[in-house]
Amino acid sequence: MIPRLVIAAPASGSGKTTVATGLIAALRARGGKVSPHKVGPDYIDPGYHALAAGRPGRNLDPWLTGEERVVPLFRHGAAGCDVAVVEGVMGLFDGRDDTGFASTAHVARLLAAPVVLVVDAARQSRSVAALVHGFATFEPGVRIGGVILNRIGSDRHEELCRGALESAGVPVLGAVRRDDAVLTPSRHLGLIPAAERGARAVRAVERLGELIARSCDLDALLRLAGTAPPPAGTVWEPSDQVVPVAGRPVVAVAGGAAFTFSYAEHGELLRAAGADVAVFDPLRDEALPDGTAALVIGGGFPQVHAAELAANARLLDTVTAFRGPVAAECAGLLYLCEELDGRKMCGLVPGRARMTPRLTLGYREAVAVAESPLTRAGERFRGHEFHRTVLEGGAEPLFRWRGGGDGFGNERITASYLHLHWAGHPEAAQRLVSSSRSPSVLR
Repeated sequence: MIPRLVIAAPASGSGKTTVATGLIAALRARGGKVSPHKVGPDYIDPGYHALAAGRPGRNLDPWLTGEERVVPLFRHGAAGCDVAVVEGVMGLFDGRDDTGFASTAHVARLLAAPVVLVVDAARQSRSVAALVHGFATFEPGVRIGGVILNRIGSDRHEELCRGALESAGVPVLGAVRRDDAVLTPSRHLGLIPAAERGARAVRAVERLGELIARSCDLDALLRLAGTAPPPAGTVWEPSDQVVPVAGRPVVAVAGGAAFTFSYAEHGELLRAAGADVAVFDPLRDEALPDGTAALVIGGGFPQVHAAELAANARLLDTVTAFRGPVAAECAGLLYLCEELDGRKMCGLVPGRARMTPRLTLGYREAVAVAESPLTRAGERFRGHEFHRTVLEGGAEPLFRWRGGGDGFGNERITASYLHLHWAGHPEAAQRLVSSSRSPSVLR
């Protein structure tokens, strides 16, 4: 048995992250082992979940990994835990298309998990019952197990909302008052990653836990989680996806405040493929880890840290001179290009990048048009774009999709705006480790 809850909402901005992160922290404070999960491709919410749970936050995305892997990946992440909390994405039924594929409801059905609906009750009272009734009856197979009211303004406001919902037969499992002390700061691309906030993020998560503990019925939430049936399917194991190579090559993975985006399964797949994973910080470290045989430079916000990245000239020169395979996504692409907002970067990828007002966002079904460390020409990859930068003056794109394409690839470099989840493409980890060479060979 894996007791579990899906925290959903009628729309973005209703308070899912506040409730989910606070619930994870509150249950952990009571001594529980909590497994945190996030529906969709988002990297930032899982960072706060990880702080709250003391273990990696993991994503469940039917588009990126295939719906057949959602339950196995869930079981892998939740192994040994007392309860799992799954934060949804956007509104409950909002997915990739009008079928609701990859929506929170889709994942809730796959997990056979009860849904707790977080409703922003500001500026309404009895109407919340009509709203919840519609969500509870809209799609068969999605079970609304209860409601948490958010942004309650007063005792009277709470009384009216509770009365309306209870008369409609929907349990109210919590009522959260507005508390500016626990607001999480945001910027142009969403919440600021926990890794950039340091001790402030830790304290923010503690306050969220305290808020939810005093605002919600934790025992009732745990009872609801316990009504989920045993999850079907097998357990995803990284060792089943790849074949280990000999020699334990060192794969250096960029981290620190500028490169915070990574899925937990990436490191697990690299290790299963025989690599030693060493994390380095391009903002602080002036050299790559000893023995580096391959590089992974993932997503994040390098444009926020462009001046510091450019100032670390020793590491820039080292990466430029590196002769092993490199896998770069989004922020990694920007770090490898010639310039970022006028500041010198590595120059391994042709073109100059700059910030723009326009957000590029969405799932992509891409076809690789060239061979690179991770790709073979003609292969299909499912990924996700999320950025406000453009790369100008680049070479022929590595990936193409309907209406677009981007990236750069050669025998040593895979670089693109496209975020991939390697659990859906384990050959990426296998190829990167298999193509790694020791530093003595690279010279």
